[in-house]
Amino acid sequence: MSDFDLVIRGGTVVTAADTVRADVGIRSGRIAAVADRLEDGAARVDASGLLVMPGGIDSHVHLAQPAFGGPAMADGFETGTRSAIAGGNTTVIPFALQPRGASLRASVADYHKEADGRSYCDYGFHLIISDPTASVLGQELPALVDDGYTSFKVFMTYDDLVLNDRQLLEVFDCARGCGALVMVHCEGYDAIRFMTERLEQAGRKAPYYHAVSRPESVEREATHRAISHAELTDVPVMIVHVSGREPMEQIRWAQRKGLKVYGETCPQYIALTADDLKGLNMDETGGKYVCSPPPRDHASWEAIWEGIRTGVFQTFSSDHCPFYYEGEQGKLNPKARTSFRWVPNGIPGVETRLPILYSKGVVEGRISLNEFVALTSTNHAKMYGLYPRKGSIAPGFDADLVLWDPNRKETIRQELMHHGADYTPYEGMAVTGWPVATYLRGMLVAEEGRIVGEPGDGGFLKRGLSPYAVPAHGREI
Repeated sequence: MSDFDLVIRGGTVVTAADTVRADVGIRSGRIAAVADRLEDGAARVDASGLLVMPGGIDSHVHLAQPAFGGPAMADGFETGTRSAIAGGNTTVIPFALQPRGASLRASVADYHKEADGRSYCDYGFHLIISDPTASVLGQELPALVDDGYTSFKVFMTYDDLVLNDRQLLEVFDCARGCGALVMVHCEGYDAIRFMTERLEQAGRKAPYYHAVSRPESVEREATHRAISHAELTDVPVMIVHVSGREPMEQIRWAQRKGLKVYGETCPQYIALTADDLKGLNMDETGGKYVCSPPPRDHASWEAIWEGIRTGVFQTFSSDHCPFYYEGEQGKLNPKARTSFRWVPNGIPGVETRLPILYSKGVVEGRISLNEFVALTSTNHAKMYGLYPRKGSIAPGFDADLVLWDPNRKETIRQELMHHGADYTPYEGMAVTGWPVATYLRGMLVAEEGRIVGEPGDGGFLKRGLSPYAVPAHGREI
């Protein structure tokens, strides 16, 4: 009898800590051995010339999420996770959104119905709190944290999601008590409304003015306010999708002060700029790039890299939020043609996250291989209660692996994508480094751009409490 179900031989194993030439032995869906040479396997894969890395973990994706009367999202769990595995990811953490007036637990149950039997990769859920009533904060949320939903997100903007300062403080205080990690979307609601109305009155309604309506100062102010609330309540927070220097420096200031404030950034903030929203002669093509916070400028790219290199950012996520471009359900829908405020807000990116960071980061010498693995897998697992099951290559971990060709040159284009959207915002971008094969718990699920797994291969992940969510002064007040 073979010692292993599968042996991946001859590759270079890369973790957040080490880079070594080693074989990986897999048994019953888990890594059983990592050694210089493993001979006996029921199946063998030659990984010579390839990197063997932990499967990507994308801890910020939106799937099957309602648009509150707007166009439907282009990805449910089947197409979204299909795109994830094609891009070398084995775990995603999307959001279960609580509509105002709805039960939080009932909302979670609705998302499970969307995901069950449809996911190509493993998944967990963050919660989105839009209606922090006494029953939600006193009963539902603590119980759901105990059930493995150990992180949640709050918004400082959007009509249907924004929480006022008192509500933010109450949610932060609840998180402190139940050990959850809070993610915060930091943009100032009133400032954006003011700018939007002012621009529309001046006839400036093209997609480009989406970025003008929410300048970096709006993100900086909200980031500082969120940090101040977190300091007051002594609760750790993750500031998500940071776009440029000003909010990045707010996070760095908090970290230097000893506050437990963490940062996340995304591909759009090192690969797109606000000029992309201009489209061709200011027509609607700029709507393809409408997301929030919006892409900034080339100087902001350098600020984001500075934050990555100096440890301000712990995770690099896609903020995959896909909409169609064409048609009545797309970014070109009739209402969206009247003003940028109605353009569906979000872009696809789960499949291109790893190639963009690898090419611009590792190949261009900005980060090391080990930092790449930390930013795209290991830190996500540690931050969100999945470690040591996910996020590294060692005995006992799930055999979630991506075989990566470090020298392969590709041009990102829609015809290569597996998402439900009808475009990619990174069309025509040349990259070096590409996933060759993706393994989920030892099963080959994607190979050379072909999907060989099945919907339902992925399962729900009950997550533990994050060690990063422990208050600076302990649980006792």
